Amino acid sequence: MAYIKLNNQFPGIVGLMHYRPETAKPLSELAETLLRGPSTLTSAEREMIASSVSYQNECHFCHSSHGAAAAHHLDGNLDLLDDIKAGFEKTDISPKLRALLSIASKVRELGNKVKPEDIEAARSEGATGLEIHDTVLIAAAFCMYNRYVDGLGTWAPEEKEAYDETGKMLAHEGYLNTIKKTQD
Repeated sequence: MAYIKLNNQFPGIVGLMHYRPETAKPLSELAETLLRGPSTLTSAEREMIASSVSYQNECHFCHSSHGAAAAHHLDGNLDLLDDIKAGFEKTDISPKLRALLSIASKVRELGNKVKPEDIEAARSEGATGLEIHDTVLIAAAFCMYNRYVDGLGTWAPEEKEAYDETGKMLAHEGYLNTIKKTQD
């Protein structure tokens, strides 16, 4: 049960967005831009960054939702959520994405943990300045989203299968349409 009375039955950030639609709009627009907007990183890669940061922040709802979205950008296999927790042992990710995930992990801990050698490692794997920028912003934004969701004690289903439909909607319809659908 959330720490505040939300007057809705929705889990995680969805319940919070229904509670305060004025903040839902810019938060949804930011997620849409970062995770689905124009980029040389695929939406799956950006969702994996968001899910990985969320897992490291112990935000089950965000890790599961964005991991499921990443899965639906790929083959739809929700075992990806377990592999994100394991540090991508089974999922074939590029050395570039691995270097960007390392940067994201450091941003998650504290922004100034990112060092020039981390940036150089990503650049040496082919990461562009824009990809590095977007990785840092995704990691920073998901620290905010995670703290919002968990700081207000929202509820979240435990089993990964409960995130299948949400992941499918996020991947194929986006963040703006998904919020609108739940408001109807």
